[in-house]
Amino acid sequence: MLVHELIFQGNISDIAFRTPKQISYGHLQSEVKNYSNYFFHKGIRSRQKVGLFSRNSPEYVYSYMALSSLGAIIVPLNFQLTGREIAYIVKDSQMEHLVTTENLDLAADLDQNGHTSKLTQHIITDFTECPAMTACAEAPVTEEIDIDTPCVIIYTSGTTGNPKGAILSHNNLINNVSAFRSALPPTSAADNILCVLPMYHCFAWTCAVLYPLMLGASITILDAFSPKETLAAIKDSGVSIMFGVPPMYNYLSRIGTEEDLDGVRIFVSGGAALPKKIAEQFLQKYGTPILEGYGLSEASPVVSINPAHKIKYCSIGLPLPYLSVKVINPKGETLPPGSVGELVVRGPSIMQGYYNLPLETSRALRNGWLHTGDLAYQDIDGYFFIVDRLKDMAIINGENVYPREIEELLYNYPGIIEASVIGVPDDLRGEAIRAYVALEEGSTFSRKAIREYLQPLLAAYKMPRDIVQVDALPKNKTGKIMKLLLREQVASELNNVQTG
Repeated sequence: MLVHELIFQGNISDIAFRTPKQISYGHLQSEVKNYSNYFFHKGIRSRQKVGLFSRNSPEYVYSYMALSSLGAIIVPLNFQLTGREIAYIVKDSQMEHLVTTENLDLAADLDQNGHTSKLTQHIITDFTECPAMTACAEAPVTEEIDIDTPCVIIYTSGTTGNPKGAILSHNNLINNVSAFRSALPPTSAADNILCVLPMYHCFAWTCAVLYPLMLGASITILDAFSPKETLAAIKDSGVSIMFGVPPMYNYLSRIGTEEDLDGVRIFVSGGAALPKKIAEQFLQKYGTPILEGYGLSEASPVVSINPAHKIKYCSIGLPLPYLSVKVINPKGETLPPGSVGELVVRGPSIMQGYYNLPLETSRALRNGWLHTGDLAYQDIDGYFFIVDRLKDMAIINGENVYPREIEELLYNYPGIIEASVIGVPDDLRGEAIRAYVALEEGSTFSRKAIREYLQPLLAAYKMPRDIVQVDALPKNKTGKIMKLLLREQVASELNNVQTG
């Protein structure tokens, strides 16, 4: 099956989208065909790179599926990016067309980036309102697409250096959706899945769009997360499955009532580690556990998830069907249960490689295994636990310190609602630990009290040298805490000291 063929899984009279306007599968199929004809009329062809810049909407899905049906390679763009950041991706991907909801003034940024090729923009609000759109000649069926044809290039968040484009084929995506479906509790076309995570992100696209389309189910589309509006949409639309990130569940466990979510059967969390405290509070309030999973763009993205019948807190669960997962040491040797090493993954949903980056591809894909850069261990039941990102690990006087261990403890401190820990440069010890915390309204910050709480729980070398109170931690659109911005802040502080 090809990705765009998923739109034919639902009965034409069944509801595909609730926006809140109801859109049937028949209308979805008709619109995708119109979009496909229009894009072909405008010169978009197989294998061309086409950017997609839009907030969550039915039009996003129409555009993606139409481009896929033409054999084009979609490049989803984070709508929060600056012109400079977009220009980098345009040049790096050799993008020829850009489908967008607004005209983007990229000329200066593209020129500064050294991009000389023509970029044609197609404004969704313009061409959908144009009567000529539905009069375009029918695009011919391309025979150049097969399951191994690249479908999308997902640019990683660029937490270190420039973002890299992970190439995912139709087979990568379809296989991941199918395996993910097998790992979840039984679901059907009667389900209604919430899509509030941004569609440009692979977690949202695979789980909250492609997965319900494979079921022939309906999708409730929200263009952004607002706690009260999300609760209202879940209740009013009859949402039965929700995909979210930890900060979303943190908000919902604090402001919602049991009745608000009593119609939701399945909650899944991904994108970042789910603190145990948030998981426990959510279960206590709503009576339904959150299934924590794990994935990365290079794996289409889902790698593992907790089974509903046996959840382990702080675990990313068990691998999806057809995926092999193990923990290795620096020599590539498989480690026994309980030993910490790098998590590696192999299977049909693993990317084809990084676009135009053969060296980076060879580093990430070795002997068929994707090296995730995450430190993890496996328990005797086969569950995997992420200890931390390899790059986030701090080394204090030669000792490895995993920030997540400290963060879990901070989340358990009364009043702390967000916590993030990073290593900062230290002349004597190489690195030192700095903790950032955000408190709930009405709580009092006491650095001394937090230290006294941590002292009996942590070895001395793991103790934070600094504890900094902030109003809120910086996050990206998917709710992941951006440690890169915290590190940049530290680097700026050090630079000011040196130049002052």
